[in-house]
Amino acid sequence: MAKRDYYEVLGIDKSADQDTIKKAYRKLAVKYHPDRNPGDKEAEEKFKEATEAYEILSDEEKRPIYDQYGFAGLEGMGGGAGGGGAQYSHAFHDFSDLFGGAGGGFSDIFDSIFGGGFGGGSSRSSRRGGPAAGSSLRYDLHILFKDAVYGTSADIHFKHNETCTACHGTGGAAGSSKKTCPTCNGMGQVRQGNGFFTIQQTCPTCRGKGLIIDKPCSSCRGTGIQERNKMMSLKIPAGSDNGKRIVIPGQGDAGENGGPAGDLVVVLHVDSHPLFERDGQDLYCAVPVSMAQAALGCDITIKSLDNKKVTIKIPSGTSNGKLLRIKGEGVPVGSSNKKGDLYVKIMVQIPQRLSGKQKELLQAYLDLENPPETPDLMPLSKLEG
Repeated sequence: MAKRDYYEVLGIDKSADQDTIKKAYRKLAVKYHPDRNPGDKEAEEKFKEATEAYEILSDEEKRPIYDQYGFAGLEGMGGGAGGGGAQYSHAFHDFSDLFGGAGGGFSDIFDSIFGGGFGGGSSRSSRRGGPAAGSSLRYDLHILFKDAVYGTSADIHFKHNETCTACHGTGGAAGSSKKTCPTCNGMGQVRQGNGFFTIQQTCPTCRGKGLIIDKPCSSCRGTGIQERNKMMSLKIPAGSDNGKRIVIPGQGDAGENGGPAGDLVVVLHVDSHPLFERDGQDLYCAVPVSMAQAALGCDITIKSLDNKKVTIKIPSGTSNGKLLRIKGEGVPVGSSNKKGDLYVKIMVQIPQRLSGKQKELLQAYLDLENPPETPDLMPLSKLEG
């Protein structure tokens, strides 16, 4: 795939100054950083693309060469058009400058912006032994088309972390105490350096808390939380659509050190229906009628999505594909008594086999109609259906 122009990547003009370049990159880096988009390959590629663009356009030596010769002028200079390893090294090095920073690593920089929690990492407060909010969980629920339209209830089964009942979330057995972690000296972080630049990581001994327990709780092994199965009944409101998210507060993972629990986010996946389709608050279906019914007009009765009998008046001269609207037989609108409409598409059926009497009658009608043997053409826009 052809590479995009670096100025286009950052969304800036070629006359942009260094401050503008830095702000544009900072915005993209925050949006597409891998810690904020775990498992999202597209976001990862956009992050790499933005980092490469920033590396070149922020370099007083490389930018003029790129402006004059494009990607070809950068070949052999390292980073930029050439590739991979140098780009991330440069990004790590410059992030402390981009975000005002003082010395920490990637997680510290993003924690200062978003309050922690990227990629399951601990926040600053939890590294100091303070309260930390629990993670929110996602639950994907498949429901029937009719249940989404008219509402229903469903039992959901899931696992989440709850506060340990044995130690009440402290992580320690009876009579235990906490002491400063010897690995990180209570900082909750350890530094690893290589050359001119260091990365700060969560301490593996205390898991970022800065403290360790001399007698861990045997039930939760010192974590203060336990995984448990849970079942609950969920009310799905009428008019729900595919992709709707229902947030159940406090039913995610338990927080640490008295922090609040996360939420359970239920994402609805609505199955298709063999006869009905939906567009917003309106429903659509199709009904076959004979040539004679369409030509002469008639009343027909169909069953709506909720199996209610609905009578439709077919006007005389109805053409194939015509949409007839039945008010108030569509999807409920929120908690009100209003509903969308039901649109019925008329499908005029041409008989494949005719009896002798039918042929005789149709021939008689054809003789009376006497259509031209060379009809004039008509625009496609005149056709219905």
